[in-house]
Amino acid sequence: MKYTLDARRLLCPMPVIRTQDRIAALQPGDILEVVATDPGAINDIPAWCRINGHKVLATREERGEVVLEIEVGDEP
Repeated sequence: MKYTLDARRLLCPMPVIRTQDRIAALQPGDILEVVATDPGAINDIPAWCRINGHKVLATREERGEVVLEIEVGDEP
């Protein structure tokens, strides 16, 4: 399944915390699209994913927003 997390207007570390909370409710293989306006999210969220066993499938910036597609891994 594919889900979207709106993390716009949140400042660090909230986009990472909200991503963590949302992923905890998903199943391995699910896709989470995170939309954030905090420019640090483009580095912070992929770093968190690497540490926690999730895979960033795509990262892009559009209209002042960072959009990341994350595949949920097997880690709890």
